[in-house]
Amino acid sequence: MKAESGYGEELRNVKIEKLEKIEKLGFDPYPTHYDRTHFSNEIIDQFDSLEKNETQVAVAGRIISLRKMGKAMFGHIRDSKGKIQIYLRKDRLKDKLYELANLVDIGDFLGIKGTVFRTRTDEITVVAEEIQLLSKTLLPLPIVKEEEVDGIIVSHDAFTDKELRYRRRYLDLAVNPETKETFVARAKISSSMRSFLENKGYIEVETPVLQPIYGGANARPFKTHHNALDMDLYLRIADELYLKRLIVGGFEGVFEISKDFRNEGVDKLHNPEFTMMELYIAYKNYDFMMVIAEEMVAYIAQEVTGSTEIEYQGEKIDLAPPWERLTMIDSIKKYTSLNVDFGNVDQLKQYAKDLDIEVEKFWGPGKIIEEIFSECVENKISRPTFIIDFPREVSTLAKKSPSNPDIVERFEAFVAGFEIANGYSELNDPRDQKQRFLDQMKQRKLGDQEAQVLDEDYIMALEYGMPPTTGIGVGIDRLTMLLTNKSTLRDVILFPLMKPQDD
Repeated sequence: MKAESGYGEELRNVKIEKLEKIEKLGFDPYPTHYDRTHFSNEIIDQFDSLEKNETQVAVAGRIISLRKMGKAMFGHIRDSKGKIQIYLRKDRLKDKLYELANLVDIGDFLGIKGTVFRTRTDEITVVAEEIQLLSKTLLPLPIVKEEEVDGIIVSHDAFTDKELRYRRRYLDLAVNPETKETFVARAKISSSMRSFLENKGYIEVETPVLQPIYGGANARPFKTHHNALDMDLYLRIADELYLKRLIVGGFEGVFEISKDFRNEGVDKLHNPEFTMMELYIAYKNYDFMMVIAEEMVAYIAQEVTGSTEIEYQGEKIDLAPPWERLTMIDSIKKYTSLNVDFGNVDQLKQYAKDLDIEVEKFWGPGKIIEEIFSECVENKISRPTFIIDFPREVSTLAKKSPSNPDIVERFEAFVAGFEIANGYSELNDPRDQKQRFLDQMKQRKLGDQEAQVLDEDYIMALEYGMPPTTGIGVGIDRLTMLLTNKSTLRDVILFPLMKPQDD
């Protein structure tokens, strides 16, 4: 990796000189392993016993501070469990080890073996009897200075450049411990979701990422080519159609936590590569799935944060069931005072014009209603709410309502102004499903590039019979945003897609 300025190149040259001196002293600056006995938090927790018994400990981590004081130096190293102070004295280190100590820098990885004591300032410290350089840095880390003010740790010169933190997540993680906490929480969200579903008796499965026909959502796909078979393939936009094939085959409850890909724009709620959990349960409908959804989110919140009551961007939100249920039509009336009606297309178009919503030529009344909801309602929904009974026109795979052919048994879960889940009673009539696909193909010819395509094999699967089924997709990225109090997906995706930097 190149240094990015003359100053950076100069520092790199100094570090290389130190590296060469270390090698001349006979030390390997990049050894294969280190035998650690304790993490930093274990030394702190077990300090009384370790000090009393004069137990030797071996710790390892990245040097995050270092100050020299004559023939001694103090510093801190950080490992995966926290940080601890180290004390290096010339008269305690053997042979050429103090010479080595004078050649290490902030950012280097170091192993320290010695005993523990408490300093006059009451800080638990490892006094080194042996040290081993574990990795020599050639580029300087962004240095974060900390001081305690009225009992609070205050950071100075923090690595706060958002774009650079996303592009070089390794630096963000190295110098901003709170970033790591976000991704530890994300891992716990996925594992607690998995345990919730497994405890319900549902089975985790895997379905293809590369698909000859993409489906399961209204989205543009990424396209690739398989050379050996000489065929075009698509990165999946959803898992849905393959998971429902498993319901046809006799599974009664299956889920998958996976990466999906949609060739769309990037903003605070969208990334072309994202993580989704999809669940399908036989013999149930969307009412049952809403109960599952609210119970699952509450369970995950309790596991990850210790409570169903969270704070998101300054607002307190209780995720405990039951959540409010509100039809899309009623939600529009509640938040905009507009009375929308499927039968009055001219009125809907006028509403859209008044709201600066550009109506595409392939939009019917259901799509206009959904757009009015998206533009004027969803960002106003702060407490957990299920918006139910969507227009049939925008719900290709959902079962029609027995009481109204214009709507389907579908819900989306909203919290803090954004959607975290989408589910419905699954359409299992192959005749209706095929006609819906054909209607989508007509929309595509009119210019809708996100319209779904006809999947004849899926229709064939339905013709073999699928029992009544309900399904849901839950966005792991957005749920992580909610539970870690982050305002953008980029803060909860380790390596978000970024436009390449100019040379």
